Amino acid sequence: MVLQIKQASIDDINIVAPLFNAYRIFYNQASDMAGATNFLYERIVKNQSTLFIAFINGEAVGFTQLYPIFSSVSLRPALLLNDLYIAERARKLGIATALLNKAKEFGKQNNAGWLLLETAFDI
Repeated sequence: MVLQIKQASIDDINIVAPLFNAYRIFYNQASDMAGATNFLYERIVKNQSTLFIAFINGEAVGFTQLYPIFSSVSLRPALLLNDLYIAERARKLGIATALLNKAKEFGKQNNAGWLLLETAFDI
Protein backbone atom coordinates (compact mmCIF):
# COMPACT_ATOMS: atom_id res chain seq x y z
CA MET A 1 0.00 0.00 0.00
CA VAL A 2 1.40 3.37 -1.05
CA LEU A 3 -0.20 6.26 0.82
CA GLN A 4 0.20 9.79 -0.55
CA ILE A 5 -1.32 12.96 0.86
CA LYS A 6 -1.39 16.13 -1.20
CA GLN A 7 -2.87 19.56 -0.85
CA ALA A 8 -5.74 19.95 -3.29
CA SER A 9 -5.70 22.57 -6.00
CA ILE A 10 -8.43 23.68 -8.35
CA ASP A 11 -7.38 20.83 -10.65
CA ASP A 12 -8.31 18.27 -7.98
CA ILE A 13 -11.93 19.34 -7.45
CA ASN A 14 -13.40 16.55 -9.60
CA ILE A 15 -11.22 14.00 -7.79
CA VAL A 16 -12.30 14.97 -4.27
CA ALA A 17 -15.91 15.99 -4.97
CA PRO A 18 -17.24 12.38 -4.95
CA LEU A 19 -15.62 11.85 -1.53
CA PHE A 20 -17.05 15.15 -0.28
CA ASN A 21 -20.48 14.15 -1.54
CA ALA A 22 -20.17 10.77 0.23
CA TYR A 23 -19.11 12.59 3.40
CA ARG A 24 -22.25 14.73 3.27
CA ILE A 25 -24.41 11.63 2.66
CA PHE A 26 -22.74 10.03 5.71
CA TYR A 27 -24.14 12.97 7.70
CA ASN A 28 -27.64 12.38 6.34
CA GLN A 29 -27.59 15.02 3.61
CA ALA A 30 -29.05 14.40 0.16
CA SER A 31 -26.60 13.57 -2.58
CA ASP A 32 -25.70 16.71 -4.50
CA MET A 33 -22.62 16.32 -6.69
CA ALA A 34 -23.09 19.70 -8.35
CA GLY A 35 -23.44 21.40 -4.98
CA ALA A 36 -20.47 19.52 -3.52
CA THR A 37 -18.30 20.38 -6.50
CA ASN A 38 -19.32 24.03 -6.42
CA PHE A 39 -18.77 24.29 -2.66
CA LEU A 40 -15.23 22.93 -2.93
CA TYR A 41 -14.49 25.08 -5.96
CA GLU A 42 -15.60 28.22 -4.09
CA ARG A 43 -13.54 27.39 -0.99
CA ILE A 44 -10.37 26.84 -3.02
CA VAL A 45 -10.80 29.73 -5.46
CA LYS A 46 -11.56 32.15 -2.63
CA ASN A 47 -8.74 30.70 -0.51
CA GLN A 48 -11.24 30.00 2.28
CA SER A 49 -10.04 26.51 3.15
CA THR A 50 -7.15 24.12 2.76
CA LEU A 51 -8.02 20.67 1.53
CA PHE A 52 -5.79 17.61 1.76
CA ILE A 53 -6.54 14.45 -0.23
CA ALA A 54 -5.29 10.97 0.70
CA PHE A 55 -4.48 8.53 -2.10
CA ILE A 56 -3.80 4.81 -1.85
CA ASN A 57 -1.98 3.47 -4.88
CA GLY A 58 -3.10 6.54 -6.81
CA GLU A 59 -6.80 6.30 -5.87
CA ALA A 60 -8.38 9.11 -3.81
CA VAL A 61 -9.77 7.54 -0.63
CA GLY A 62 -10.08 10.34 1.90
CA PHE A 63 -9.76 14.02 2.67
CA THR A 64 -9.69 16.62 5.37
CA GLN A 65 -10.63 20.27 5.07
CA LEU A 66 -9.27 23.03 7.29
CA TYR A 67 -10.81 26.46 7.73
CA PRO A 68 -8.85 29.45 9.01
CA ILE A 69 -10.01 31.04 12.24
CA PHE A 70 -8.26 33.31 14.73
CA SER A 71 -7.39 33.33 18.41
CA SER A 72 -7.90 36.70 20.09
CA VAL A 73 -6.11 35.55 23.23
CA SER A 74 -2.94 34.33 21.51
CA LEU A 75 -3.15 36.92 18.71
CA ARG A 76 -2.47 34.14 16.21
CA PRO A 77 -4.27 32.32 13.46
CA ALA A 78 -5.80 28.94 14.25
CA LEU A 79 -7.42 26.18 12.22
CA LEU A 80 -10.80 24.48 12.35
CA LEU A 81 -10.72 20.91 11.10
CA ASN A 82 -14.38 20.56 10.25
CA ASP A 83 -14.29 17.80 7.62
CA LEU A 84 -12.56 14.43 7.74
CA TYR A 85 -13.72 11.49 5.66
CA ILE A 86 -12.30 8.12 4.61
CA ALA A 87 -14.07 5.96 2.03
CA GLU A 88 -15.48 2.85 3.66
CA ARG A 89 -13.25 0.54 1.60
CA ALA A 90 -10.14 2.29 2.96
CA ARG A 91 -10.98 2.56 6.66
CA LYS A 92 -8.82 1.07 9.41
CA LEU A 93 -5.63 1.56 7.37
CA GLY A 94 -4.30 4.57 9.28
CA ILE A 95 -5.42 7.10 6.68
CA ALA A 96 -7.37 9.28 9.12
CA THR A 97 -4.34 9.41 11.41
CA ALA A 98 -2.12 10.37 8.46
CA LEU A 99 -4.54 13.16 7.47
CA LEU A 100 -4.70 14.44 11.06
CA ASN A 101 -0.90 14.47 11.20
CA LYS A 102 -0.80 16.37 7.91
CA ALA A 103 -3.23 18.94 9.33
CA LYS A 104 -1.06 19.29 12.44
CA GLU A 105 2.07 19.74 10.30
CA PHE A 106 0.28 22.34 8.15
CA GLY A 107 -0.78 24.22 11.27
CA LYS A 108 2.77 24.32 12.60
CA GLN A 109 4.10 25.49 9.23
CA ASN A 110 1.54 28.29 9.20
CA ASN A 111 2.07 29.42 12.81
CA ALA A 112 -1.40 28.29 13.94
CA GLY A 113 -1.92 28.66 17.67
CA TRP A 114 -4.06 25.55 17.74
CA LEU A 115 -6.12 23.14 15.68
CA LEU A 116 -9.74 22.58 16.63
CA LEU A 117 -11.43 19.35 15.57
CA GLU A 118 -15.20 19.61 15.30
CA THR A 119 -17.45 16.70 14.50
CA ALA A 120 -21.08 15.73 14.75
CA PHE A 121 -22.52 14.89 18.14
CA ASP A 122 -23.75 11.30 18.18
CA ILE A 123 -25.07 9.33 21.12
